[in-house]
Amino acid sequence: MTYDDQNIFAKILRGQIPCEKLFEDEHVLAFMDIMPQVEGHCLVIPKKPSVGLLDADPTVFAPLFTAVQMLGNAVTKAFNADGVTITQFNGAAAGQSVFHLHVHVMPRKTGIAIKPHSGTMEAPEIIQKNAALIRAALG
Repeated sequence: MTYDDQNIFAKILRGQIPCEKLFEDEHVLAFMDIMPQVEGHCLVIPKKPSVGLLDADPTVFAPLFTAVQMLGNAVTKAFNADGVTITQFNGAAAGQSVFHLHVHVMPRKTGIAIKPHSGTMEAPEIIQKNAALIRAALG
C-alpha cells in the first residue's frame, strides 16, 4: 500500500485538523484519541510518513517507542491504572483504520473492559479534561 498524505494523521501533523496535543518533539506527536475505547486513550505517531510498522523507516522506532513508554507511564499515573494496553495494527484485516503508523496507549483498570471502536466521538470537554490529567503527569 502506498502512503496517502491526505490521511487524517498527516493532516493533523500539518495542522490542517486540530488535535488535543499531549507531547511533541521533532520525531513524534502524541495526542488524545477522539473515539476513546477507555478513559485516557491516546495515540503516538511518528512524523515521518509510513503506512504502518512494516514499511516504516527503522529510524523512527527508537523515538516512537520512547514516547510510547513515556505516555504509558503518564497515563498510568494520571488514571491510577493497574496496567496499560499498547496496540499497533498493520493493515485493514488487522484492524488498522488510519493508514499512518500509530500506537494506541490505553490505561487499564482491573475488571473494566475496552469498549468497542464505535466511531462515536467523545465530548470535547471530557477529552480536554483527560488530556490535562495526562499533561500534568508528563510534568
